[in-house]
Amino acid sequence: MPMENQTKVTKFILLGLSSDQQMQIFLFLVFLGIYLVTLVGNILIMLVIRADSHLHTPMYFFLFHLSFVDICYSSITVPTMLVNFLAEHKIISVNGCITQMFFFILLAGTEVFILSAMAYDRYAAICDPLHYMEMMSKGICVQLVSGAWTVGFLYALLNTVFTFKLHFCGPNQIRHFSCELPPLLQLSCTDTFTNQVVLLTSAVILGPISFLLTLVSYIHIISTILRIPSVQGKRKAFSTCSSHLIVVGLLYLAAFIQYAKPSSVSSVALDEMVSIQYSILTPMLNPIIYSLKNKEVKTALRNILGKFKFLK
Repeated sequence: MPMENQTKVTKFILLGLSSDQQMQIFLFLVFLGIYLVTLVGNILIMLVIRADSHLHTPMYFFLFHLSFVDICYSSITVPTMLVNFLAEHKIISVNGCITQMFFFILLAGTEVFILSAMAYDRYAAICDPLHYMEMMSKGICVQLVSGAWTVGFLYALLNTVFTFKLHFCGPNQIRHFSCELPPLLQLSCTDTFTNQVVLLTSAVILGPISFLLTLVSYIHIISTILRIPSVQGKRKAFSTCSSHLIVVGLLYLAAFIQYAKPSSVSSVALDEMVSIQYSILTPMLNPIIYSLKNKEVKTALRNILGKFKFLK
């Protein structure tokens, strides 16, 4: 059918996680709690890093930016999800959907490369401590974070530009709680071959690069730790990177489940669970992992909370 004879879709309906009203109220309360914990945890991490001069080091510089990314990452999906749990009509405009997708891709790409920068920081601290301050100077740290944001922006821009060229004229129901590129491409009534090539190519290039940077760093880190003669020395060295290793593990586990599943497995529920894990649960868990596993952060938190108690 010619394009001019087809009705142009201007709005999408997000079907979300459930159509049952009672379940939606329950999910609203669950995800509201998760979102509040995410905001409080990450804001607290940022405030502690700013307030305590002992944490003005490269590692916590990256952690500060990771917390900021996690706040933004969660905030582009969860508020819309919460509104839709209570709304009768779960509608989002086409432009609003593509805009949400742009920021989703931007922040995902940025987070991955900030984590790679954090892995390099741990490599420098453990494998070459004598030259650590030279390798991780303030200028280099700023360049690494700026590079992460630049890569994320270009990754998002590349995919979004081609998405704006699509036409939507058929079904307008997205079987998801947010706007992500794969479900969006399924609704297009124009050819999506270029979009799929751009998405696959950019993901295949950027994903392995960030993964290899992290992997190579940890190969050197583990090799160096194993050469430390004392058990206490090994434990101390490993403790400085254990939090980061857990966070990276959670992220790449979700990516592995998403992209390594057999082509015969096409479950909307599985896709939604994986998406919840990396876009909602991980931003909530990151500050918890870093505060529970890190003595310096726990000490700084106690000091700040102690000052507030003293003021009272």
